[in-house]
Amino acid sequence: MRSAGIKMSLLMGLTLSFFLSLTGLLSSGKFTLSGFVSSYIVSLVISLVIGFVVPMKKVSESLSKKFGIKERTLGARAFESLVSNIIYTPFISFCMVTLAYIGATRHGAHIPYLPMLLKSLVLTFIVGYLLIFTFMPIYFRICFKNRKE
Repeated sequence: MRSAGIKMSLLMGLTLSFFLSLTGLLSSGKFTLSGFVSSYIVSLVISLVIGFVVPMKKVSESLSKKFGIKERTLGARAFESLVSNIIYTPFISFCMVTLAYIGATRHGAHIPYLPMLLKSLVLTFIVGYLLIFTFMPIYFRICFKNRKE
């Protein structure tokens, strides 16, 4: 069980970090390979820390139960994806935008921080939700295929 949870956190971290880094850099209009690699590494570290610290499955199931959402339904999957997205995406976006802002201002750019952050939060929240909704059940089946319920 513990091993499957670690695999799940690792797979979700790798996936979210890759696509959210790509989304952020493409939406900024300043894509560079070195920028992508550094963004991906920082995002991956943040994702893995969140994934290993927060027991995502327990949190999602507990909140689903609290709100009376029936297990193993499309509604439960949508809600659990939303919970994961609320936990992961804002923190990752905040860190990545802050790093990009610091880097840009060091190079002489004069850009307002708040619009940059809000644009990123909205965009990555949508992309993050779709990624989590799509990949979480796939990775769950891969990681927990040998487990009997």
